[in-house]
Amino acid sequence: GNRPRQDFYGHGEVSDVAIKRKLRNRLQDEGESILVQSDERRSDSYRSIKDRVDSVEELKKLLTKSKATGTDEQTAEVIASQTWYDVRAFGQVFAFKGAKMSIGIRGPVSIHTATSIEPVDVTSMQITKSVNSTTNEKDPSQKTADTMGMKHRVDFGVYVFCGSINPQLAERTGFTYEDAEKLKEALKTLFANDASSARPDGSMEVNKLFWWEHNSKLGQYSSAAVHRSMKVEKVKDSWPSSIENYKITVEPLEGLSVEEYDGL
Repeated sequence: GNRPRQDFYGHGEVSDVAIKRKLRNRLQDEGESILVQSDERRSDSYRSIKDRVDSVEELKKLLTKSKATGTDEQTAEVIASQTWYDVRAFGQVFAFKGAKMSIGIRGPVSIHTATSIEPVDVTSMQITKSVNSTTNEKDPSQKTADTMGMKHRVDFGVYVFCGSINPQLAERTGFTYEDAEKLKEALKTLFANDASSARPDGSMEVNKLFWWEHNSKLGQYSSAAVHRSMKVEKVKDSWPSSIENYKITVEPLEGLSVEEYDGL
């Protein structure tokens, strides 16, 4: 029913797909080449992923090759990863109708679903469209019937999501340290230029970003241990609800420093 997502216990959710969409949009705003673009904000003349892929002639030849070898698949993976930021970051499946070869690229950047700290209230209101979408050809002076609809919103919620970058997969796709820095900046400004009717400008913000950098490929601690080190707790109840009611802390992990940033 187009309502904001909630889990079984009433906690709000934002899917990892939605977060990646916002990241792609922010990176696209910064001039990065993005394969999976929203049609309403595309920066080129291509109307589909296939059209965008076919615009890279060498990649198109490989995907339509009748007898593809393992080397061809690796070459196609390298070309796609070098061409588009989101492919070398999040990965992509290239499987199109009529293509002789299908490849799947695993990206090093993984994003979790964002979940609210507490259950959220979803407010619903009835809206009415009272203008004519079309003219009645038989009687142009006649007004069409009003159309009723519903609009939903989350009044307040503190959401947390985690992620990680896998160095081994980063080497395979060519995801660089500079790419990671661009991702960090995109996370800080996640909701910039992302307004809509359901989330008007200023209604959503990134409050805190924590960034850990290990000194080895394997990692000094598991991703789960790092994620658990961040705590968000409610310290007071007051109305209206505010981020000021919450205390956000990080438990230190020996030998692993953390960078803390405020959102935009």
